Amino acid sequence: MNILVINAGSSSLKYQLFHMEDDTVLAKGRVERIGMETAILLHEPKDKTEVHEVSEILEHTTAIRRVLALLVHPEHGVIASTAEIHAVGHRVVHGGESFKSSVLVDHEVKQEIKRLFDLAPLHNPAHMLGISAVEANMPDVPQAVVFDTAFHQTMPAQAYLYPVPMALYRKHKVRRYGFHGTSHNYVSERAAAFLGRPLEQLKLITCHIGNGASCAAIEGGKSVDTSMGMTPLEGLMMGTRSGDLDPAIVPYAMGKEDLTLGEISSMLNKHSGLQAISGLSSDMREITEAMEAGDKNAKLAFEMYEYRLRKYIGAYAAAMNGVDAIIFTAGVGENSEVLRKRVCEHLTYLGVEFDDTANRTGRGLERRISTVNAKVQVLVIPTNEEWVIARDTYHLVQSTTH
Repeated sequence: MNILVINAGSSSLKYQLFHMEDDTVLAKGRVERIGMETAILLHEPKDKTEVHEVSEILEHTTAIRRVLALLVHPEHGVIASTAEIHAVGHRVVHGGESFKSSVLVDHEVKQEIKRLFDLAPLHNPAHMLGISAVEANMPDVPQAVVFDTAFHQTMPAQAYLYPVPMALYRKHKVRRYGFHGTSHNYVSERAAAFLGRPLEQLKLITCHIGNGASCAAIEGGKSVDTSMGMTPLEGLMMGTRSGDLDPAIVPYAMGKEDLTLGEISSMLNKHSGLQAISGLSSDMREITEAMEAGDKNAKLAFEMYEYRLRKYIGAYAAAMNGVDAIIFTAGVGENSEVLRKRVCEHLTYLGVEFDDTANRTGRGLERRISTVNAKVQVLVIPTNEEWVIARDTYHLVQSTTH
């Protein structure tokens, strides 16, 4: 069975085609700048020459049609016809309280995703564009949706509720939802396999550290707390997002700077974090290079970022009354040996014994960066959210055909 995985943004679309029998990626690519005359399409087929095109692609239906044409192209394709795509899986950021697991797409599911637009106005509408575009091009192919929030639906009320009037929760579902759930789920399963221990017996802290960043406390395979909240703005300091701050800063800054709601939201989401403190970049690689070259603002940005991450790790160890392993994943977590080292050097009180050589070698591989006999193991696990989407889609389709 071949599964096409799609992650649709408002002006972009990423895709991977999986052959499920041997877990291989037959092709992957992306379409950027949808809606413009200079849209970019990059197609990377397995063992064939990649394609790079610049052309007019004004909406997602056309983008999907272009992708399908390349997948079956005589020279650049990897399948003979679109009939060899047996299902399509979509990433959807926000499932609210409605979705505790991945589901097949039907009319009711689409209506509920639309109802949740208010909770994820930048993401859910774009995901619906992707679903509709597939329907327009392949109306008979089953589709599934995999939610970033679903994995965190196991959090207890004491973790997901905010200490504000309960009317806000009852009427408007104001609560912590958490995100990156697909990634936290995947790396927790891989960590258990790496350690050779049942997931149900482990207390794990997973750190998905990229431009967007979140930590999760996972006990017995279930998320019991996570750093992102009702939106992806809460929690850790990120590339351009502020993370945690005093809520009173919002009305104060609005009054002092005469900002609108839209402007303060843009400031906190797009003009804060590493970018704001360093005055240089939101990219941890550039921050690290500048810090090592003596840039004081870059050094401060790095230290704030690391400090806040370390505080969350300590908090989640307390929340679970212990921790067996800490996992680093995603762009920064997998690639910044400097950040991992700085965090781990300050976790000796937990029982972390850092292995600097292991930290500096084996990039791209699952590996241990603590000593083998350390009380708390530290692992680097490359994430693979697309594979989880393909796997969930595969199982959902299989369950309806048997």
